[in-house]
Amino acid sequence: MKGFKNFLMQGELIVIAVGLVVALAFSTLIKAFTDSIITPLVNAVEPGNAKTGLGWTVHGQFVQVGVFISAIVYFVIFVMVVYFALVVPYRAYMRRTGSNVFGAPQPAPPVKTCPQCLSADLPVAATKCRYCASDLEVTAAS
Repeated sequence: MKGFKNFLMQGELIVIAVGLVVALAFSTLIKAFTDSIITPLVNAVEPGNAKTGLGWTVHGQFVQVGVFISAIVYFVIFVMVVYFALVVPYRAYMRRTGSNVFGAPQPAPPVKTCPQCLSADLPVAATKCRYCASDLEVTAAS
């Protein structure tokens, strides 16, 4: 139980849970917007089709193209809202605190150059060159 509790109380998990709840609230608002405004506007493209909407009938079944277009608009608006309302502020917060942001690359570790073979990718704490095996001076990492 202790391990499960620690997992649930991780900072990242809490942030994700809060983001999900806020995203679901935005989803409800955007769904109402697309159902009340976007769908009627799309259906208005074809006059005289107020009840059936934009689409056509195939073998007695009505294919609702207007509903599909509204779903695409809903998805685009929802993703934009989540990105600008959650992701952008979260990234700014993480940058201010100096934390890693969504898998951003970590800064490269300090390296030194071998004076014999001039290899420039040796760790600062290395005592021998991995390429030519010459002895290196140990320098303090900064």
